Amino acid sequence: MGRNILEEQIANHVVKFKDKYYRLAYSYVKNADDALDIIQESIYKAFSSLDSLKNPSYMKTWFYRIVVNTSLDFLRKRKKEIIVGEEFLFNCNDGEYDSYEDFDLKAALDNLPEKYRSIIILRYFEDLKLQEIAEILNQNVNTVKTRLYTGLKKLRTQMNDENQEVSI
Repeated sequence: MGRNILEEQIANHVVKFKDKYYRLAYSYVKNADDALDIIQESIYKAFSSLDSLKNPSYMKTWFYRIVVNTSLDFLRKRKKEIIVGEEFLFNCNDGEYDSYEDFDLKAALDNLPEKYRSIIILRYFEDLKLQEIAEILNQNVNTVKTRLYTGLKKLRTQMNDENQEVSI
């Protein structure tokens, strides 16, 4: 298949499913501008690595993987920047720190380790099948199943603990 045809197929695919990919990126970074940047970077990476798409019928999972990896790369970079920024603010801070947190599902999801959060987001917010998630995350299906159920258990425990704290 010619490179130009493949480029056109990718462009059409991304345009058709742009809302899903944006939601996925946003679920990681929680910022509209950053999510748009991630989508733009993912499109660039897709066109730069056309050779890694061996079978065009796998375009969906291939591009999901690119978006997930680009989002994770962004978070790793931002985490390094935040640590340095927090140290600076802590040294300059002479006021009180407001530690109020919103104890809803979103906050509970944010507190889950990445390996569980990614699978839950892809399964329940992106409505992907376990096999597709395994391909996107480059993991065994049984690993995905185990992490999904473990993540849900941790999420349920965390939500129950938070509800008990509120009712006390």
